[in-house]
Amino acid sequence: MKQKTSFRPLPWLICAGLAIAAFVLRFLLPGYGFSALVCCCLLGIIAFYDITRMLRDKFPKTIRVLRRVFTVCLAIGLLVVGITEAIIIRASFGNPEEPVDYVVVLGAKIRDTGPSASLWDRIYGAYDYLQAHPEVTAIVSGGQGPDEPITEAQAMYDELVKLGIDESRIWMEDQATSTWENLNFTLDLIEEKTGVRPEKLGVISSEYHLFRSSLFAKKCGVEFVGIPAPTSQPGQRINHFMREVAGVWHFLILGGQYD
Repeated sequence: MKQKTSFRPLPWLICAGLAIAAFVLRFLLPGYGFSALVCCCLLGIIAFYDITRMLRDKFPKTIRVLRRVFTVCLAIGLLVVGITEAIIIRASFGNPEEPVDYVVVLGAKIRDTGPSASLWDRIYGAYDYLQAHPEVTAIVSGGQGPDEPITEAQAMYDELVKLGIDESRIWMEDQATSTWENLNFTLDLIEEKTGVRPEKLGVISSEYHLFRSSLFAKKCGVEFVGIPAPTSQPGQRINHFMREVAGVWHFLILGGQYD
């Protein structure tokens, strides 16, 4: 007699743990939303395989096909994610030794209490670079979101001046609401002030963001020089590197003007 497939508690205990982790990451820890989504995906994968395991005695052919199709799709997805992540990581080192006349510092979220962790990382990254390259002019770029107290450009300008960077070396572009606009509006501002549109532009941003920024720069017709601003919080580094895979594929599939 064929033995009936039994319920196994371990997969569902793991699913419960993942559900709790997803809730905490999504609602209690700002900035970790993508990690919560990853937990939900893992939960779904475990649940799928265990549910189909319990149903395969009743629907053997259907379950066999479903599991094979799902496994193939999952393997392809993991391969694509792995390759994309490897490209993002490789680009994250940038090429800061390449000489440039201008660098744009890309904005990030401002909270009521001040710059977010990501924006502080970019401010400090810009400070270090400008200290080491006193001949370079920086353009701080970022507008004001509906829930931001001031423009991102103003926040970066204020903090860089407080850190000791000469205000004459910092230009503000305070209208951009996306990476596409950051680069385009910066190039327009440089051309407006100098009469010449640069062929090469340094971009200071979080290290995980450099590859996607290079794709935008290519669309803008400018040579890209990546200057990484290291992410200071390890948890956010992991979250943002994972999230960036989705951002890259959003760009590759839909293209265009988005953050």
